Amino acid sequence: MKASLQLKGTQHLTMTPQLQQSIRLLQLSSVELQQEVAQALAENPMLERDDAEEGEGNDTDATTTADNNHTHQEFSNETRAEFNEPRAEPSDNGNEGMTDAAEAFEQSSPMDMDEGPYAYSGSGGEDNDSDYDADGSGGITLREHLLTQVGLQRCSWREQALIRILIEALDERGYLTSGLEEILAALPADEAVTLPEIEAALAQLQELDPLGVGARTLNECLLLQLKELIDPAADLARSLVTDYLPALAQRDFVLLRRKTGADDNALRDAQALIRSLNPHPGHSFLDDASPYIIPDVLVRKTPKAKADRWMATTNPDALPRLKINRLYAGLLRQASGGHSGLTGQLQEARWLIKNIQQRFETIERVAQAIVDEQAAFFEKGELAMRPLVLREIADQLGLHESTISRVTSQKFMATPRGVFEFKYFFGSHVGTDDGGAASATAIKARIRQLIGGENPKKPLSDQQICDQFSAEGIVVARRTIAKYREAMGLPTASLRKTL
Repeated sequence: MKASLQLKGTQHLTMTPQLQQSIRLLQLSSVELQQEVAQALAENPMLERDDAEEGEGNDTDATTTADNNHTHQEFSNETRAEFNEPRAEPSDNGNEGMTDAAEAFEQSSPMDMDEGPYAYSGSGGEDNDSDYDADGSGGITLREHLLTQVGLQRCSWREQALIRILIEALDERGYLTSGLEEILAALPADEAVTLPEIEAALAQLQELDPLGVGARTLNECLLLQLKELIDPAADLARSLVTDYLPALAQRDFVLLRRKTGADDNALRDAQALIRSLNPHPGHSFLDDASPYIIPDVLVRKTPKAKADRWMATTNPDALPRLKINRLYAGLLRQASGGHSGLTGQLQEARWLIKNIQQRFETIERVAQAIVDEQAAFFEKGELAMRPLVLREIADQLGLHESTISRVTSQKFMATPRGVFEFKYFFGSHVGTDDGGAASATAIKARIRQLIGGENPKKPLSDQQICDQFSAEGIVVARRTIAKYREAMGLPTASLRKTL
């Protein structure tokens, strides 16, 4: 073959560092964005926070203004290419305390009982301040709560040491998951601890607050709470917990009436008493703080052109206020020959400021489009939610579908009806008899409404709920009803039945 040269023209998308940063910032949550900004401030001396209050910007010199204008011009051509990129499919992104039981026993001594945070103290002390909080709301752990009570008990150091060992063997629920024989085998042989001593220590542990701590089974936990309870239904409740707890869980009231001889009123009172107990006494001491969410958008109703309209605006608390450090930027301009490192950092600071601005502009545009499409939801609630997919918003705004996917991921809007993730407003649809469509969110809300208004003695089955939808002109399969009900955490009809 004869060698030859050929010219061939092709087109491809070049992902510049600035474009990559723009895409990455767009998919970050508000908390992640704040972390990104904090890291940039720590690494880039050309960047600083703009803490000036509104109306105090007169002292800003021409350097910062020129930098911002220069940034705006640079942004206009490259970054917007991201929103015209070729279409692609959107992407969705018990025995720990046992190992040291012997060591804990050996380290315990009569002296230990009079020292430390668990020592017994009389009422004559001058310092009565304490962070102790009985309900666990002060950040105290279950272990600390129990050890504090043990330190106040008047018993021998040996008994307290055994109780402490049992406390170390509790799990986060407050249950003792290790057998007493196993705990006994882990203790040093020269201490000659006997099984009756361990059993006595467990009995003392089970008398501590919260009631039910130290139980080995659910039945034992409930019985410990019913032990000293003075209530007319307590005797029947103890009988149900001891012998018929599985039947009670399955709502088999026919069997319970036959076995106990109790009438419906007595069973109802006993069931209510059992339901008031805490099956996991240690959970109240866990750190159950809700995840920290900063809404990106605020939705409010604003009158416009004699008609009310729901408006989406950027949350000012979520928007980082950054600016170029005018001192360093001025020194760089005056330096002869410039400085490549500082010049690069100045360029990075400009792009970060502009990309953050563009991020919030895009989020606000998408949020407003969602609010316009789901205006009925803000007026009437979940039952008025209409079907919506990402492509509809993408076509409406002229953006790429993957861009909408990035915007709606981990972004939240604060509305009069609560705080919702953007993705909450998107959902599949179910057909209706008249050829229309109903949102899956609206279907779930209707299911919840039907179950909430049912007769608890004769709860609605999935088929009956399906028939109700058919009567309303909405075609929903029974298996779809079951799937939505399980997704909402609602039990079956047999488990919702009450006396």
